[in-house]
Parts: sequence; structure tokens; C-alpha cells
Amino acid sequence: MANVAGYDKDALNRRMQGAVATLKTEFSGLRTGRASAALLDPVSVDAYGSEMPINQVGTVSTPESRLLTVQVWDKGLVKSVDKAIRDAGLGLNPQIDGQLLRIPIPELNEERRKELVKLAHKYAEQARIAVRNVRRDGMEILKKAEKDHKIGRDEHHKLGDELQKLTDVHIKDIDSTLHGKEQEIMQV
Repeated sequence: MANVAGYDKDALNRRMQGAVATLKTEFSGLRTGRASAALLDPVSVDAYGSEMPINQVGTVSTPESRLLTVQVWDKGLVKSVDKAIRDAGLGLNPQIDGQLLRIPIPELNEERRKELVKLAHKYAEQARIAVRNVRRDGMEILKKAEKDHKIGRDEHHKLGDELQKLTDVHIKDIDSTLHGKEQEIMQV
């Protein structure tokens, strides 16, 4: 196989894996009725004149399956952390106990579960689009290489088929991850 300038199957694979990894990170933040420290990952706190991730102002832990706690390190930031969690749109209401915030995880009702499934589908579609965009970039490199007579038509098709198989593997991974998350959300 000739070395095609600009075409790096491993780099394209890494980019596709990155899209899948991003999806899994987004899924970890979707609440399923069980406490997970990742649930608070998207929360940013107004601290010291700038926005900071919650894990940089306190320790997030899950002492029970239905309870999160945030041990705020600076007493002056307790109210900011409380406000950030309430304003994050996660449906959580912290209870302040000194520098410790106790955050009970409420049961999910059917309507909220369906909203979370819709959101999971949206995240999965964004990941599929990202994977297809990587495939498109690779195909354009191959098309240009054939046009510039750096590779022949047969090699273009062979590499294109390999790239399509790689894409299919990642799309299948996205679909199975989505299916697993749906099951997790809809469990009662």
C-alpha cells in the first residue's frame, strides 16, 4: 500500500474514538436516579472572580446511592456553590450544613426519564455526525490523492472501504452505548 500524503488511518481512528469518548462523558452526566459524582461535572462556580469547575472548589463524593455531597474548601464559597448547583438545570436542591452541601437525588418520574432519553439520542446523533465528518475528511484526502495521481482508483476504493468499516465500527459503538444508557434511564 502506498503512503498517501495526509491520509493517516490511525489519526482518523483516534478522532472517531474521541467522538465516542465525548459521548460517554456526556452520558455520565445524565442523571439516572443514582448518585454519580460525574453528575456535577458540568457545574461551574463563580469563585474568585472567574468561573471554576465545581471539583476545583470542593470535594464531590457519593456517600450513598441517592446522595451526593460537596465538601467546599473555602467557607466563603458555600453560597456560590449552592447557587451554581441550583442554577445548573439538573433539578437538584442542595442542603447546606456548614461547609458541606448534601444533595439528595430525587426519584425520576416518567416524563423526566423520557426527556433524558431524548437528550441521550441528541448526544448520540452529535457523536454520529462527528464520526461521519471524520470519514468525510478521510475520503476527501483519498479523492485528492487519486486526482493528483498519487494513488490509483483501486487503492482509493480499498482505503475508502477500510475507512467505511472503521466508521461502521464506531457508529455501532455509539448505538450500543446509547442503548445501554436508555436501559439505565428507563429502569424503574
